[in-house]
Amino acid sequence: MQDSFFSFLVENLQLFLTYTGFYNATPGHVVMIAIGLIFIFLAIRYEFEPMLLIPIGFGILIGNIPFKDAGLQLGIYEEGSVLNILYQGVRSGWYPPLIFLGIGAMTDFSALISNPKLMLIGAAAQFGIFGAYVIALQMGFDPSQAGAIGIIGGADGPTAIFLSSKLAPNLMGAIAVSAYSYMALVPILQPPFMRLLTTKKERLIRMKAPRVVSSTEKIIFPIIGLLLTTFLVPSGLPLLGLLFFGNLLKESGVTRRLAETARGPLIDTITILLGVTVGASTQATQFLSWDSIKIFLLGAFSFVIATCAGVLFVKFFNLFLKKGNKINPLIGNAGVSAVPDSARISQTVGMEYDPSNYLLMHAMGPNVAGVIGSAVAAGILLGFLG
Repeated sequence: MQDSFFSFLVENLQLFLTYTGFYNATPGHVVMIAIGLIFIFLAIRYEFEPMLLIPIGFGILIGNIPFKDAGLQLGIYEEGSVLNILYQGVRSGWYPPLIFLGIGAMTDFSALISNPKLMLIGAAAQFGIFGAYVIALQMGFDPSQAGAIGIIGGADGPTAIFLSSKLAPNLMGAIAVSAYSYMALVPILQPPFMRLLTTKKERLIRMKAPRVVSSTEKIIFPIIGLLLTTFLVPSGLPLLGLLFFGNLLKESGVTRRLAETARGPLIDTITILLGVTVGASTQATQFLSWDSIKIFLLGAFSFVIATCAGVLFVKFFNLFLKKGNKINPLIGNAGVSAVPDSARISQTVGMEYDPSNYLLMHAMGPNVAGVIGSAVAAGILLGFLG
């Protein structure tokens, strides 16, 4: 009797052990958990995009807890699980437009309205997207996958998620994590290229103070912006439509509660859900592959191209501007849409050479133009490849 009871306990203990994470863990799970811990460390220790890296990093931990596939509906890829239901917002492209609504409600387009030519810098920085697209094709990715990978160069996580959900859902986890990683690493990646491509004389250029923009101009801008961009690229409507709608809520002056909701509780909630589910989608069995490695390399390359294209375009543009109207090329990096971090880098690097030269307000012009530009580029790619 005692022997049979002991055998029963041993069998149940052995069965229990087969369900534990220790039993089901693979080297891939360990690698991904280490990556998640690195994300969390960078966010807390160095404050690299903590609002993004902490949810994504913790999501990576959640997604890589090993378990036995016994129909318990635990993983993000198991139909009917809680994580799978939340992940629908990423896979179906619901979350990115809502993020854009919040971005619009918190963005001041005054710098761009006061100096419209800064829009060209934001457009030039999108060259990284199409450069990476061509290289991705050469590396063996099909056109849809190459288009989704190229958008990483815009340094816009929501846009990358939106486009990859439409063009390359199987690569979405790698593309999303890559895009957000390079957004967080803006303070490390951009300054060396900004210094390399500019002379000391160019870094000391002082720009004219932006003119004061009227409230009427601020109200008209999102309406005109919506009509111009979406008539040109209708496929960008989900992102551009809610971006400009959010900005109108902010600038109209009569929908303050709606604007505060969009830029506060709504965007915070969506950021949490998006970050955690994107992180959880990086299950080792789905994520660790040569394609993921190539996507990370292409993402870095496209981001560098975008940064260099913005700086070099300003240098070229200055050839046609009079002496008092020249643009400091250090704001060229801000053409990528990592708002407002890339604009802050323009300010930081500029003050290294002249502590009294404030470039932040000028850099915000191409920075917000980059948000519009990346959404337009995504719309173009979706229109041709979708």
